Amino acid sequence: MTIFLGCGFAAKYPEGGGNFSVPLQWMLGLRRLGLDAVWVELLPATADAREDETRIRKFQRQLREHGLGGRYCLLHQTPADDGHDLERMRCIGMSRRELLDRLAGPNALLNLSYSLHPPFLLQFERRIFCDLDPSEIFFWMTKMEIGQSHHHEFWTIGLNVHGADCRLPASPLRWQTFFPLADTELLQPQPRPRAAKFCTIGQWYWSGGVEVEGEFPDLSKKFAFEKYLDLPRRVPAARFELAMNLNADDPEIARLRGRGWSVVSPHRVAHTPRRYRRYGANALAEFTAVKGVDVAWRTGWVSDRAAAFLALGRPVITEDTGARKYLPRESGFRFVLDLEEAEVAAKEVLGDWTRLAKAARDCAVEIFDSTKNLRKILAL
Repeated sequence: MTIFLGCGFAAKYPEGGGNFSVPLQWMLGLRRLGLDAVWVELLPATADAREDETRIRKFQRQLREHGLGGRYCLLHQTPADDGHDLERMRCIGMSRRELLDRLAGPNALLNLSYSLHPPFLLQFERRIFCDLDPSEIFFWMTKMEIGQSHHHEFWTIGLNVHGADCRLPASPLRWQTFFPLADTELLQPQPRPRAAKFCTIGQWYWSGGVEVEGEFPDLSKKFAFEKYLDLPRRVPAARFELAMNLNADDPEIARLRGRGWSVVSPHRVAHTPRRYRRYGANALAEFTAVKGVDVAWRTGWVSDRAAAFLALGRPVITEDTGARKYLPRESGFRFVLDLEEAEVAAKEVLGDWTRLAKAARDCAVEIFDSTKNLRKILAL
């Protein structure tokens, strides 16, 4: 049987080492399981053909660096369209003929965030929807068709989707849950870094939106971090750094630095999966805030980035979305609600790092390991 990994967000964003690392964990886990796996990446064409070719080369280079050079089919779609028709796409890596041959045999598709659409989607035998963003996915599924009618199974990292306190929009689908994947062979525990740095990586602004009680709350990191901006002043023994995608002239940089935060570009410090891993390993722990809707709706969401930090032996300080009860008692997480709790958690990490780092790594191996979650999804 061929296991296809469907992705549509890695090749088009070559500067995002963390972004590329998400599907990479799935492919490495499939390889560790000894499965015949193929990464199917959709790249919609842009108006700049030269830039498209650059993106293709960078995608290929990253796969080769991780031993996956012969395990992909990149579909360059010209022109870009919401409908995905294989006849209108250029196959790169795996030939169209080989792809069709594999589709004619036993196969299953792990469709990350509904990356692959009909009519191409319907050529796969077993179609598994893998949700990576429960709040927005569940909301928009109430408004439009985003795969409900075209998949056989539905899996989400919204760990609390069946919890009594979960406030996600009602869904008629039978959702099953899994943990974000971390390949614990690739992501190895690292020694304590010299600098006492807490960091995170992400997008400071967010254009997505969901309706909550008639309003569309701000889902950006900018909004989520506001109540924690005095943390560097509260914990002067540590350095707090944000690797956020901000333009060099954005006034937010000066504002954050004025509050004691270091601000760096993720396109500089984490522009490849290797640099992304190194950036996490150079930190003592992750500190991050979560978009408010996941906290308010108690989705049980945990980020793939947090899973990577844990696998590196790095504790994670973050807000609880309802996930706490699905984790081991000693998980390496410290869940906080406000600035005072964040201060206590940061000081605990500074004073008891060795124990928390071990708990983080143990939790990653026990809960987030890619092979364990893939066995569950694929019923192996």
